[in-house]
Amino acid sequence: MEIWLALIGGFVLLVAGGELLVRGAVQVASRLGVSPLVIGLTLVGFGTSAPELVTSVQAAINGSPGIAYGNVVGSNIANLLLILGTSALLTPIMVASMALKRDGAVMLVVTLLFAGLAATMPMNQVIGAGFLVLLASYIYFAFRQESQPSAATNHGAAYEKGAAAQSVDAGLTPKPSVGSIVLPILIAIVGLGLVVAGGYFLVNGAVALARLWGISETVIGLTIVAVGTSLPELVTSIMAAIRKQTDVAFGNIIGSNIYNTLGIAGTTALISPSVVPREIVTSDNLVMIVASVVVIALAYTGRKIARWEGLLLLAGYIGYLVWLWP
Repeated sequence: MEIWLALIGGFVLLVAGGELLVRGAVQVASRLGVSPLVIGLTLVGFGTSAPELVTSVQAAINGSPGIAYGNVVGSNIANLLLILGTSALLTPIMVASMALKRDGAVMLVVTLLFAGLAATMPMNQVIGAGFLVLLASYIYFAFRQESQPSAATNHGAAYEKGAAAQSVDAGLTPKPSVGSIVLPILIAIVGLGLVVAGGYFLVNGAVALARLWGISETVIGLTIVAVGTSLPELVTSIMAAIRKQTDVAFGNIIGSNIYNTLGIAGTTALISPSVVPREIVTSDNLVMIVASVVVIALAYTGRKIARWEGLLLLAGYIGYLVWLWP
């Protein structure tokens, strides 16, 4: 019972904390006149990835690389198959050109890069620092490109993530004065604290569950932990689909995978170098690569992901779980 309380409590704290963190940060930025592009590239990108980041870092520090990297790889797979598939089932997802061409290409490259490095060497501090430099370069390049007048109607994943977050608060309250920024700042701080606490309980509960069931921590990280830390992306994408903001749903997933691979895996390697478990290298990384290629291929056909394609992605995730779970 204590194990399940830790897991459920960790999930609740992560979701609630991630929501408060993003909501507070976006409100501060919006009231200061910050553009959706900057919000999406920074606050929303890092905010929605905060549960994965905290969980993976804590797991690595605790000597559980299976949970740390299983969380990264499992979250990416869940994003592409479970979340995108579910969103497409609700409403066919239209795909913006820049989100597909630039961000889709970046996602494929960093996915292959992570898989290649994980198969050949430990994830050390040099690799971690290199990943973070790549993420910073991506943010800078995306900002420069989307700041051009020609990008006014053709935004990428980062802009769409920011626009989705801003739309949550749109019309709820009149735009207040700058002086009212204090409350959103406090909300963001509380959210960050909840995320940290949630990650602590989730990692401890996941390790205990693996020992109780006699299965590897990697399987727990790839499934229970990965889906739990991906809940912010699930909520954001489903809400975008319900609001018919289908290009936002696609950009949210692609952007999240880029942040997961470069930001979370990079930070984890920088803080606590370790070897990616062999079972992830030989199987789950391959699933992640195939899922990435399939999603990009589906998106290229008609610049949308239809309902039947969403069902295909969802079926693929169910099949992956059946194959993975002992």
